Amino acid sequence: MRHEVLVAVFQKRDDALCVLLWQRALDPGLGTWSLPGGALRAGEDLPTSATRQLAEKVDVQEIAHLEQLSVFSDPHRVPAPRTIASAYLGLIPSPADPQLPPDTRWHPVDRLPRTSFDHGVVIRHAHRRLAAKLSYTNIAFALASEEFTMSALRDLYSCAIGHAVDTTNLQRILRRRGVITPTGRTAAPGRAGGRPAALFRFTESRLRVTDEFAVLRPPS
Repeated sequence: MRHEVLVAVFQKRDDALCVLLWQRALDPGLGTWSLPGGALRAGEDLPTSATRQLAEKVDVQEIAHLEQLSVFSDPHRVPAPRTIASAYLGLIPSPADPQLPPDTRWHPVDRLPRTSFDHGVVIRHAHRRLAAKLSYTNIAFALASEEFTMSALRDLYSCAIGHAVDTTNLQRILRRRGVITPTGRTAAPGRAGGRPAALFRFTESRLRVTDEFAVLRPPS
């Protein structure tokens, strides 16, 4: 029996939450798109394997957040030999732009190509985990830029959760929980002019639960 590690890496790119996939050049699954991953080595723990797979398979050297997602053990999830997968969720801040190999691309999670084996299931599971945690933790620190306007943060939450989020309500909630802090600076004015938007930053860059029963709902 084989044991592999898969990593669903998400990043907000333009107006979409995207996942990093590489295209298989050989069977099984020729032409399909796979999550970064590979066999767990002897003497290697799971987090070490996950970061190694990212570096070796898709040349991603730094990641802002990495957490174990689930174990996928369907006997028929891949062709023989039987392979159990430990899957991880990884997040990269939106300003980062890792140099990817030619066979690797970012794909919007709501417009996935034909994925390999059960990798589509893993991606959907990871997306649900992220969307849920955005409501009750400060996990957005791992997707946002170092400083941001509230409208930019609203867009990040909206595309990751999958529905519109009200800017004023989001700011009120996150400030009350101590998740974000004003920097005292403002963003450069846009072409239309107007009042410069205030810049914020995340108070912490490590995961913590801020309200375990919270759910961010669409504006009524």
